[in-house]
Amino acid sequence: MSIVELQITLEDIDPEVVRTLQVPLDIRLDRLHLVIQAAMGWQNCHLYEFMASGSRWALPDLVYDSEALDVAKFTLREILESTSVNTIRYCYDFGDYWQHKISVGLISEPALGALYPKLIKVAGRCPPEDVGGMPGYEQFLEALADRKHSEHEHFKGWYGGNFDPNAPETDELTFEVMKLAKKWKPKKSKLQH
Repeated sequence: MSIVELQITLEDIDPEVVRTLQVPLDIRLDRLHLVIQAAMGWQNCHLYEFMASGSRWALPDLVYDSEALDVAKFTLREILESTSVNTIRYCYDFGDYWQHKISVGLISEPALGALYPKLIKVAGRCPPEDVGGMPGYEQFLEALADRKHSEHEHFKGWYGGNFDPNAPETDELTFEVMKLAKKWKPKKSKLQH
């Protein structure tokens, strides 16, 4: 098993939202989606797609899009080998349209006894789910920053409290990624005892 380091940047966001992960190179794209959801703090409530070199991978949906390839049938390794790219795009929530840039880094052997996927670096807090894309997020931040803003109490109530875009929930995000690693941990065969 090879491990690849991925830097995932939520594009066009200020302050910057970045996650650095280590994942198995042979991770299926549907699982990579779940890892990104856990690492970013998204709630996995919307459609998504991966894009690279003119190809697209998404959930099979003949009504919405019959040209995208099935995420459950392709791995990260296959994308990288078939497209020869080192940057992949990931779009989450086609309404809010959150664009992520996935930069592929170092490929290495797994550390002895380590579980993967693994969240190794966190910067910035992800926008709240269903905030309304970039325009809604900007309005949300503006309203929460000013107690006299006409929408301050509305947004604070909608979100459930204060929101600091510079303070990610690092421990919670790390824990959510670790839960996936434990869930997907390879089972030992009876012959290995």
